Amino acid sequence: MTAADAIPFLYGMACIFGAAVVRGYSGFGFSLLAITSLSLMLDPVEIVPAIFMIEVAISLHLLPGIWREIHWRSVGLLLLGCVVATPAGVWLLATVPAAPMKVALAVIVVVAAALLARGFALRTMPGRAATVATGGVSGLLNGALGIAGPPVILFFFSSPAGVAVGRASVIAYFLGTDTLGLAFLAREDLITTDHLIRAATFLPATLAGVWLGARSFKGADPTAFRRWVLRLLMLLAVLTGAQGAYELWGA
Repeated sequence: MTAADAIPFLYGMACIFGAAVVRGYSGFGFSLLAITSLSLMLDPVEIVPAIFMIEVAISLHLLPGIWREIHWRSVGLLLLGCVVATPAGVWLLATVPAAPMKVALAVIVVVAAALLARGFALRTMPGRAATVATGGVSGLLNGALGIAGPPVILFFFSSPAGVAVGRASVIAYFLGTDTLGLAFLAREDLITTDHLIRAATFLPATLAGVWLGARSFKGADPTAFRRWVLRLLMLLAVLTGAQGAYELWGA
């Protein structure tokens, strides 16, 4: 491996490891962090399938420890909406150029992070229609950008379900959405050998990061850690959005 190849490789490993630590601790954030940071070097279509594969591995690893805390009714309704909307998102991934995809990704991340930072809260759990609609928005984002998280994270972590239930339910939901996303991507011939190799290459860093994050879950200060993650998300989103805007309007 030459020096020119080593720098992108080490950068990718660092991005994946950091995102995995966040995922192991909070139950979410891996796709947002990994795709946003890796999009500074690669087009979304090059990394989204590999991120889906890694997400499935993470969820399966975490699932046994959180099984009893999952809010199954909400997860089921969210997945129903996701199934309906994901094909439209996959079509966007296959047809829309990379530059507007990066701008869209940046806007979504900034909005989601800002809402979480402002303490957006619901007094009661949303009803059936609102839950299915939330899943639909999540599915559209899941297929197009590989980031199903923002609507569902807001759904659970702003609800009265509680932190432990929200974390567990988000993990279970991601397992379903990422499995569905992989199926739709395969149908559109968007999964290649390169994606498999990239996912396998990043897996050791992923597992190490998830282990470290999960181990820190009980002892860390949730407020301080959450604030740091949201700031990092916003910074990466601004950088990615600026790059996409330059490619779209400055070229």
